[in-house]
Amino acid sequence: MAGYATVKEKIAGGTSFWVQGMSSSALQLSDTTYARYEALLKISESIALHRKLSPLFADLYHCLKPLINFDFIGMCLYDPEREVTRLHELVAEIPVNCPAPRERPLHETPAHIVIETQQPYYVGDVQQDGRYPAFYQVLASNGIHAHCVLPLSTAQRRIGTLNFGSRGCDAYSAGDIDFMAQVAKQVAVAVDNALNHEAAAVYEQQLARERDSLRLLLELNNAVVTNLEAGELFRAISACLKSTFGMEYASLALYDAESNSFRLQALDFPASRGLIRENAVLPVDGSPSGYVLKTGMPKLFTPADIEALSPEAAKYLFGEGLRSFVSLPLISRQRTLGTINLGARREDLFSPEDVAMLAQAAGQIAIAVDNALSYRRIEELNAQLAEEKVYLEDEIRTEHQFSEIIGRSKALKVILKQIETVAPTDSTVLIFGETGTGKELVARALHGLSGRRQGTFVKLNCAAIPTGLLESEMFGHEKGAFTGAIAQRIGRFELAHKGTVFLDEVGEIPLELQSKLLRVLQEREFERLGSSRTLRTDARVIAATNRDLEHRVQENQFRSDLYYRLNVFPITVPPLRERPEDVPMLVRYFVQQFARRMSKNIITISAEDMRALVRYPWPGNIRELQNLVERAVILSTGPVLAIPSGELEKATPAAASTVPASPSPDVITLEAAERQTILRALQHSGGRVSGPKGAATALGMKRTTLQARMHKLGINPRERAVS
Repeated sequence: MAGYATVKEKIAGGTSFWVQGMSSSALQLSDTTYARYEALLKISESIALHRKLSPLFADLYHCLKPLINFDFIGMCLYDPEREVTRLHELVAEIPVNCPAPRERPLHETPAHIVIETQQPYYVGDVQQDGRYPAFYQVLASNGIHAHCVLPLSTAQRRIGTLNFGSRGCDAYSAGDIDFMAQVAKQVAVAVDNALNHEAAAVYEQQLARERDSLRLLLELNNAVVTNLEAGELFRAISACLKSTFGMEYASLALYDAESNSFRLQALDFPASRGLIRENAVLPVDGSPSGYVLKTGMPKLFTPADIEALSPEAAKYLFGEGLRSFVSLPLISRQRTLGTINLGARREDLFSPEDVAMLAQAAGQIAIAVDNALSYRRIEELNAQLAEEKVYLEDEIRTEHQFSEIIGRSKALKVILKQIETVAPTDSTVLIFGETGTGKELVARALHGLSGRRQGTFVKLNCAAIPTGLLESEMFGHEKGAFTGAIAQRIGRFELAHKGTVFLDEVGEIPLELQSKLLRVLQEREFERLGSSRTLRTDARVIAATNRDLEHRVQENQFRSDLYYRLNVFPITVPPLRERPEDVPMLVRYFVQQFARRMSKNIITISAEDMRALVRYPWPGNIRELQNLVERAVILSTGPVLAIPSGELEKATPAAASTVPASPSPDVITLEAAERQTILRALQHSGGRVSGPKGAATALGMKRTTLQARMHKLGINPRERAVS
């Protein structure tokens, strides 16, 4: 009893002290002893019922309130590694202002002494305690005066402290403190069990996450090794992610460094409202993918984060009902390929742990996407090489008789100077000239002297391909784009990437296709038939025509903007009749070529035949000369080239120098009849040679052929027929 009297005196004195050596046998028994034992029994029952600490402390508060004068009960947990205590539970009827941080260094609180001595620490009036002024200032600000701290410990570890506080001064007697110590012993066991249970639950969650992560990685690995095509790969990846996380939205956005934008390469969103579409182009600024691209880190976007990105991002994502959005960077070989994006209509579907798991999976997805893109590129290159092989084989099989431009005339030297000037540039060249003048040869010379000579020279005769197939020939098509499209085809512009594309007879391109050609010239972009994917080409364009494009522009048969875009550097190839001095060289060249092929030894041509060939106007130009020489080589049986007599008569007007008999008044010569017919056609067309209402159309002749005949007959377009 002496020990109790000493405690009672200290309590009456209002001083702080440690309660040492105190036991229930040393306390005076009172009428409340039974009630307190009954309370301990109820606490034991409550401990058996509750696994979690919050409901346990709520029951503890209501069970002890009738027996002890306190206004709050709280529990602080002790972290021995960091030497801090953290307020874990607090139950009070009065509003308690507990400012942050709820965690404090151990030496700044009375828990320091309690945990070290394992004895209660009691303060009758906190304003008189000078040991922990900062800690007790918080209690005093909430009107708390009496404060008792008791140890929570088991045989295995020191858990923390149990705290009672009252607004009244000297609120607790020695018996009260001893009773609270007994309560603390029981609570310590409950807290230890609860913490162990929580730790076990956390450990189970970690194991579950690791199991899910390993399962996800295994499924992704199976998807990677079984799918090389990008579309199939994405669908397999999306199925794996959906089975794990249950989200509604998944997309693959690939980054295009050239345009500094993203393209939504693949989309898995069955419930889409149509605002987000596959192959859409996304900006870097103001988009989730752009944010992740800049930071290089995965990001979980809340609705507030989405609104902060940009109004456009909020419009599309909220418009689709997405309230939670995760974007993960796909980084492979130190470069960002793009992002994989997951969305959900539940705001809290993804947790930080989910994002960490997805970030781990993103590394494997990045490798798979990189491999798929490389595989697609290899497939495209293989297809392109196959197309080039076929094309080059066709070129080799084509009997090109020109290995170089033949001639020494002044007109030809002007052309060669123009070729030498413009070839090193990438400027578009438009070659004018009659049929058979060698426009393709000029185009090949331009390509051979340019920096693109290592690339492919791809030609396309726009007049030789049906209108319905011309677009496919130019830009290619996808499998199934139209009836008969049984496989993907690469177009000429795609084939000529880094090389030159030669559009012969460009004036024959239909109006509906001219706008697409203009886009290629201006923006270097096009789409294959049946595809919405935009492709880029770095092909130099050289065009050629034997038509009067200015006249076709005036007749609205050729776009003026396309004409001016093509006509950057015009080159006009002169007809053979304007450079007759080149005819002997061409004849000798063709004779050597055909004689070698036919195993004939032809070494000369008669002077008379050569003069006849030089005098002839050659309406068919070099091609006509080439064909005539080939026929002559076939017919020649000795070392002298034998020009067919009929050809010589046609070629040499002087060959018919003998004066013919005077014709009958009712009979006119064929030449006069031809002249009269042409004059009547000119009169009917008002002197117009070309065009739908021109004389050439009325006579069923090509404009160039009619002009050649008019030149031979000495007809002026403005002449009128004599009736």
